[in-house]
Formats: sequence, structure tokens, C-alpha cells
Amino acid sequence: MPGHSRQPTGPGRASPWRLGGLSLRQFARDLHAGIAEDEILDRAAALSYYFLLALFPTLLFLTALLGLLPGSGLMEQLLGYGDQVLPPDAASLLARTLAEVERGANRGLLSLGAIGILWAASRGIRSLIVALNVVYDVPAARPWWRRQLVAMVLTVALGVFTVGALLLLGFGQRIGQAVAAWTGIGAQFTAVWAVAQWPLAIALGIVGLDLAYYLAPAARPRWAWITPGAVVAVVGWLVMALGLRAYVNHFADYNATYGSIGAVIVLMLWLYLSGASVLLGGEVNAVIARAERNR
Repeated sequence: MPGHSRQPTGPGRASPWRLGGLSLRQFARDLHAGIAEDEILDRAAALSYYFLLALFPTLLFLTALLGLLPGSGLMEQLLGYGDQVLPPDAASLLARTLAEVERGANRGLLSLGAIGILWAASRGIRSLIVALNVVYDVPAARPWWRRQLVAMVLTVALGVFTVGALLLLGFGQRIGQAVAAWTGIGAQFTAVWAVAQWPLAIALGIVGLDLAYYLAPAARPRWAWITPGAVVAVVGWLVMALGLRAYVNHFADYNATYGSIGAVIVLMLWLYLSGASVLLGGEVNAVIARAERNR
């Protein structure tokens, strides 16, 4: 298959935004071939299971963590942001389940949230590592202990980026006001910051994905702060989330078809498409890396 040889990626100096010298048509052809050969959609289904497994321990742990920070209602504000990208049934399911878990939780359960999130999320990261090894055409050559170590490091690192983005969204207005007061810039900075906090949160997501694309494959790709794959993954995820929300709102009634489990099916579909977006970004970077290597 053109442009899809089974060799590990190597270092390079050309900008990844040059697409490895490929024309847009060649790039689209190789990307389509890679998606089919690497079974991206099937592997996204496996990721969605681990995402679901990690979702509620993550929310429970975040609830306990954010409860230690000043300001009330921060978790509700963050769930409100989730309402904007999740279909209503899925968002309602998250809120109800989290409330039920919180009511039945004790201090010991909350303290175990960190262990639960590390275990469940690291399982998802290990599944992501396997998928990206296939995407980057490299064998799983790492020893067992190193795979576990990479999974744990990526779990913690991605958790830091995620919490940073959430805190930026949740505390963005207060951060802007504090910086404006400290520097004496005034209301103009606060107004600019109210808009800038969103691109900054998205940038954190892009860099976090680039870190995953860099560390997860057994053969190390070239590092770049912002890669086409990470941008495609984030933009694709936003388009997917908003598109699925509009589709469920206006065209599909999953509750009428599946009854009370309709919300669960919608949430699983959302997680599945999220996993597909992440793997699509990895495939984009892998196509570019192969083109650079074969030049």
C-alpha cells in the first residue's frame, strides 16, 4: 500500500505542517488507507469501554478535589460546560449518577477515588498505547514494566493537563480579575482574558494530546508542541460533540427506541466518537511521519 510501510518512525527536522511533502490529495489517500488498515473505528470501541470505566471515578475524585478549593458551585459550573458538548440525556445521566455516588460516598471512598482513577485511566492509556503502536507501525517492543510505567506517567500527565484546563475554565474569570488588579491593567485585560481563557484551555488539550502521541508509541516520534494530528483530534472532537448533540436533539430519540438505557447508549456513542477522534489525530501524525521518512 503506498505510503503505509511497516517501519518505525524516525526523527526529522521538517515542520509537520508540510505534511511530509505530500499533496493534500496524497495525504487524504494515505490517511484513508491508514484508517482502514489500522482498524481505527474498531479500536475506538475498545477505548470507549475504558473511557466509561474511568469516567465516574474521575468525576468523583474531581468533586473531592475541587471541594478543597475556594468558591462554591465549581463542579456544577464545570458540569454546565459539559452540558454544552454532551447530548442532554447523557449530561443528565452524568449529573444524576454523580449525585447518587456522592450521597453514598464516605471519606474512605473519596480517598480511594485517586486509586480508582489511576487504575481505570491507566487501563485506558494501555489500550491507547496498543492502538498507537499499530497506528505508528511499530511492534510492542517495550518490556512489561516499562509499558506500565509509561501508562502511569501518561495517566498522571494527562490528568494534570485536564485538571489545568478545567481549572482555567472554572477559575478563568477570577484569575483575570486577580491579574488585572495586581498589574493595574484594568478592565480591558479582564475582558480580553474572558475570551482568551478558551483558546488557552484548548491549547492545553492540544499539548496534552501531543504528549500522548509522543510517549505512547514504542518508537518515539519527533516532538512538536502543536502537531496537525492533535489539532485535528481537538477540532474533530468539538465538531463531533456539537454535531452529535444537535443530531440527538433534533433527529434521534434514543429513549423512544431503547427506553431507560437510551441515555447510556448516547453516552457510549459520545465516548466512542471521542476515542475515534483521538486515534484519528494519531493516524494523521503517523501518515506525516511515514511520508517524511520515505522522502
